[in-house]
Amino acid sequence: MKKIMFFALAMLMIGQVAMAQQGNRRGTRRMAPVKKEMGLQLYSIRELIGSEESYAKNHVEVFRQLRDMGYTYVEAAHYNDGKFYGVAPEQYKKDCEAAGLKPISSHTTRGLNDEELANHDFKEALKWWAKAIKAHKAAGMEYIVTPGWGVPKTLKDAQTMCDYANEIGKMCREAGLKYGYHTHSHEYQKVEDQVWMDYFIEHTDPANMFWQMDVYWACWGNQFPVHYFKKYPGRFKMLHIKDKYELGESGFVGFDAIFGAADTAGLENFIVEIEETDGTIDIMEACRRSAEYIQRNRFVRPSYAK
Repeated sequence: MKKIMFFALAMLMIGQVAMAQQGNRRGTRRMAPVKKEMGLQLYSIRELIGSEESYAKNHVEVFRQLRDMGYTYVEAAHYNDGKFYGVAPEQYKKDCEAAGLKPISSHTTRGLNDEELANHDFKEALKWWAKAIKAHKAAGMEYIVTPGWGVPKTLKDAQTMCDYANEIGKMCREAGLKYGYHTHSHEYQKVEDQVWMDYFIEHTDPANMFWQMDVYWACWGNQFPVHYFKKYPGRFKMLHIKDKYELGESGFVGFDAIFGAADTAGLENFIVEIEETDGTIDIMEACRRSAEYIQRNRFVRPSYAK
């Protein structure tokens, strides 16, 4: 009888241990970090690949490290005369994809000179864009983003710039690309009696143009990103997620609120950008810490998670 009771007790204990272990495994799965689609603006690492020479020398190892950190796509910052970082669009695409990165977007633009602005003349500028759009298509990109223009001096000039942006966006749309504008803090200045940012958004066709808000520069300009998401819902298909140095370092930017309003913004993809470090770490370490910050904080809604 004692042997039977001992055997039953032993089996009960083994079963409890097994259940606990299974529960721990399930718990581990529930708590595992969510892998997220996230990009890096390659301007961040300009000291490593910012020239044609440094790109040729370093891109293989640098791209591999970025993928190992968790970045899944990149935004170029060096387009010139049909090439990216001195290589053909098709080669740039291969370089990215060989490392497991998607070449999703690029910062590039051709502004209007004073004469073109005064005469509302886009003919030559749009020829430049036709070549640029072809190159971006060949590189496998989804977005072309103007990295910034100056603030117009008059509302007449403002309207000309809006008309120009609409034409660029229309060309991109017809080619299967999306065209956007990257904001800083100066876009919140007034032109005559109107805020340039608001005027720009309100006088461009949503079908032709989106906004890539730089959330750090918006806060620097005493603006609230979520306010703009609510005021112009759906217009912010991309964001630049940035802090003074690496992400989360300053506490200056309310990333929780920003990502919490992703649906309202119309967010499709976001790009991490690091303009500088505080001098105590190198730029690749800052990229790594920023990637970990995104992974550690469940900012992005499930449909953005992999």
